[in-house]
Amino acid sequence: MQKITTYLWFDNQAEEAAEFYTSLFEDSRILDVQRYGEAGPGPAGTAMVVTFELAGQRYCALNGGPAFTFTEAISLYVDCASQEEVDELWAKLTDGGEESQCGWLKDRYGLSWQIIPKQLRELMSDPDPARAGRAMKAMLGMRKIEIQGLVDAADGK
Repeated sequence: MQKITTYLWFDNQAEEAAEFYTSLFEDSRILDVQRYGEAGPGPAGTAMVVTFELAGQRYCALNGGPAFTFTEAISLYVDCASQEEVDELWAKLTDGGEESQCGWLKDRYGLSWQIIPKQLRELMSDPDPARAGRAMKAMLGMRKIEIQGLVDAADGK
């Protein structure tokens, strides 16, 4: 078991969210569902804590009620290998959610994600500061990251 596990607080959608998230990534699965009993505080039989893995990384989702909600102060960063992966995840995660900027979005549960192609990191680390700066400027004008737009900007096109 990993030493540190991210724990996510949901109102009452923990199991639904875990099922959705595990459908998006390879090497993902629900590991365990602990359910409320007759003693509550949630309705008996409903999920209390759902333990799941996304791409081999363990998470827990708690149905803790409406006392707390997600903010952009925490987000899940996805390192994408291609524009196709960016496009697919962006479409699925913004369905019922909302786009933000610079590769950020909120899913239908209010959790923030960064859907970032590896090429952005490479361009931002370019040894030529002017090239990296042009890539940064292009990224700041994007919602979903478009790799070709970044490359074109970095190349001064």
